[in-house]
Amino acid sequence: MPTIPSEIRGKPYISLATFRRNGAPVYTPIWFAEDNEKLYFMTNSKLGKCKRIRNNPKVKIAPCTIRGKITGPEFAATARFLPPEEFARARRAINQKYWLARLPLLWRNTDTYIEINPA
Repeated sequence: MPTIPSEIRGKPYISLATFRRNGAPVYTPIWFAEDNEKLYFMTNSKLGKCKRIRNNPKVKIAPCTIRGKITGPEFAATARFLPPEEFARARRAINQKYWLARLPLLWRNTDTYIEINPA
């Protein structure tokens, strides 16, 4: 069973690399939570990263700063959109890690939760 790399475990941010149709990576710093050896993040389904994940679920993850500067090695992973019945578990894990995630006004446009499985 794949596990979360130690370089990512417990970090405040990760860089998520999604891939355009031409194979070019697009790096985005994200908040994430860990649960059961998987990573979870929330986003808006209209954003580019969701479109890219729909086209290609293979992603890369790496520890990074709040501004997205990668601070460690990259790891291959696979992303999966969670069905609505799994939202609550992911949301609980995110709320537990980030107190700002508990403010509904900041996240009113969040309608999608994504699970990342390290390769």
